[in-house]
Amino acid sequence: METVAEKAGVSRALVSLVLNNSPKVSDQKRNAVLNAARELGYQPNLHARNLAQQRTQTIGVLVNDLHNPFFSEVVDGVEAEAELNQLRVLILNGGRDPEREQQAIDTFIQFRVEALVLIGPRLDDEQLLSASRHAPVIIVAAGRNHPDIDTITADDATGAHLAVNHLIQLGHRSILHIDGGANISAKARRDAYVDAMRNAQLEPRVLIGSDEEDGARQPIRELVGTAELPTAIFAFNDLLAAGVLDELIDSGVAVPDQVSIVGYDNTFIAGLRRLSLTTVNQPRHDMGRLAMRTVLERIEEGRVEAVHHDLQPTLVQRGTSAAPATLS
Repeated sequence: METVAEKAGVSRALVSLVLNNSPKVSDQKRNAVLNAARELGYQPNLHARNLAQQRTQTIGVLVNDLHNPFFSEVVDGVEAEAELNQLRVLILNGGRDPEREQQAIDTFIQFRVEALVLIGPRLDDEQLLSASRHAPVIIVAAGRNHPDIDTITADDATGAHLAVNHLIQLGHRSILHIDGGANISAKARRDAYVDAMRNAQLEPRVLIGSDEEDGARQPIRELVGTAELPTAIFAFNDLLAAGVLDELIDSGVAVPDQVSIVGYDNTFIAGLRRLSLTTVNQPRHDMGRLAMRTVLERIEEGRVEAVHHDLQPTLVQRGTSAAPATLS
């Protein structure tokens, strides 16, 4: 910094102001400092700055599964809000493994992150509380609240009701739900499906699946050509719905003419033209932005009481749902 100051013809203190984006510097002097720094190839020593400020200005983000576009789209929102507030984001993938998630949190703590944003974590309450003793923790899309930890969820029960009621209103009476297996949100969506079906005096049918694309291919293949094939399927998420759609088409079943499909999440794949999936929209980007604003309330404003945000889903109708053939 001394060398940059000498080359720019300013004080070391003014160099510090420029590098910290202070508004108190004239454009002329700011440009002189930045040009000098560029010519000298100067890079700030972040470790030294952090020690001086007793802050890292870094947020640790743990993602359940980077292969699932839902989680990556939540991260997009986190990063957008972090950038607005001049915070850096470190991202680690939990790989759907609680042990790996714990290792990631230990790494974040070693890097002295200022807060932890955990997206879809599989850690138990004791592990979450332990992490919160080192830094504020915000849990996103974990399908549960914790009285002492900030949470951001979307109302899975309302979302499942939207999906089922949409199909019922189209005239479907034989509606199969393929659930998310061990996924933390599976029970809430499955229970709401059962509730919506019984409210309409229809018989629920649940097929155990998973939250991955191939989670129901074999059972669907076995249903094709039998009287058990439903006229509509509500899948746990978009990935699972995409796999079901692919299997039905490969088996010669027309969608939506013979079977309608509704997914969940409204990830980017749902909007692809050749997929055009009817789905329940979770406000993924908003969830990420809200997570960062919740972080800022903790680290900038000093909030200590836990908050719980529950966002409302909406239905997005596209090309995979229509009235059953007998009514069309």
